[in-house]
Amino acid sequence: QVQLVESGGGTVQPGGSLRLSCASSGNIISIDTMGWYRQASGKERELVATITLGGVTNVADSVKGRFTISRDNDKNMVFLQMNSLKPEDTAIYYCNAENMRTNIHRFLQVWGRGTLVSVSS
Repeated sequence: QVQLVESGGGTVQPGGSLRLSCASSGNIISIDTMGWYRQASGKERELVATITLGGVTNVADSVKGRFTISRDNDKNMVFLQMNSLKPEDTAIYYCNAENMRTNIHRFLQVWGRGTLVSVSS
């Protein structure tokens, strides 16, 4: 069984920073793309940033210049450094893995359970 577990969420004041981490577990051989999505209350889930196995990133315009995505391919982990946080960044942040290969199966999409980020004064 494979699993993604997010950590690092919390409450921060506007202008502050947080670093999210996503750890994977299971007999994982590789993950093509890892990323972060978020869902604010009453809104649809939206892409925040993704990063491929080769390090190519895709970052939403709303967070470009403030958020940085990175990954550790050896540990199959992905990180999101969030700086200059704004109240509109408040949401549940979900970790995602696309094309996760284990020794017995390929999973097209795997989601974590999410971690809450709240930006408030």
